[in-house]
Amino acid sequence: MGYPDQRFDVNLSILFTELPLLERPAAAAAAGFTAVELWWPWIETPTPPQAELDALKKALDDAGTQLVGLNFYAGQLPGPDRGALSVPGEESDRFRANIEVAADFAASVGCTALNALYGNRVEGADPQVQDALALENLVLAARAADRIGAILLVETLNKPESPLYPLVSAPAAIEVVDKVNAATGLGNAKFLLDLYHLSMNGEDLSQVIKAYAAKTGHVQIADNPGRGAPGTGTLPLERLLDELKDAGYAGWVGLEYKPGDRPSAEAFDWLPASVRAAG
Repeated sequence: MGYPDQRFDVNLSILFTELPLLERPAAAAAAGFTAVELWWPWIETPTPPQAELDALKKALDDAGTQLVGLNFYAGQLPGPDRGALSVPGEESDRFRANIEVAADFAASVGCTALNALYGNRVEGADPQVQDALALENLVLAARAADRIGAILLVETLNKPESPLYPLVSAPAAIEVVDKVNAATGLGNAKFLLDLYHLSMNGEDLSQVIKAYAAKTGHVQIADNPGRGAPGTGTLPLERLLDELKDAGYAGWVGLEYKPGDRPSAEAFDWLPASVRAAG
């Protein structure tokens, strides 16, 4: 049990960001990792030129890294946005334009998990209208994910850092997951369980794991306070990951933490080099 018993991947949108995007897969590989995940890398456009998609695929292939998680277009992230799919008007349109692009790219690199960030509440927009739009778009995304043999992830964020994001508890995200599955009949919508965000919301992490491990499709970690590497805060991450495994979760654990003031390559001291490659 413990960290060596997990399958870790590196989030290249928060680690190795001192490097250009196309150099990050090789940097992760040099640090000993064989699996990576990404937020949507082209924050300005949901439909980047095919040449840019091809270049990222080549960088992943050349490094020998497997992409195991990809966000759909989510607006300015990092930045003020927290997704686009529930935002009426242009942002919802951009999300829809991205669905097949993201799914096709994921299929091209063998990625089987697509994360759809819900989006912030918008001043002047009826929350019920936003939720109806969200369900509509999530159903489209779930069908696209199913077409390529992938799951659709719905994520809880934390209220202190994302005050306008409505899914700031595990039950809130689970409710959306259940609604999407009921609407599609596909059963491929899953919970993205991020231990950092849930801890920032003050949730009982062991209880969340016990209640929702069976509906969890992906896990992400960072320590709290500070969103740094395991061991820089007070979360019992090793124990919590063991609890997840005991509850039946056998999927990926994404390292989505800030490296601090040091280069990203030095932010993995807590994990023995011998167990970084995913078996």
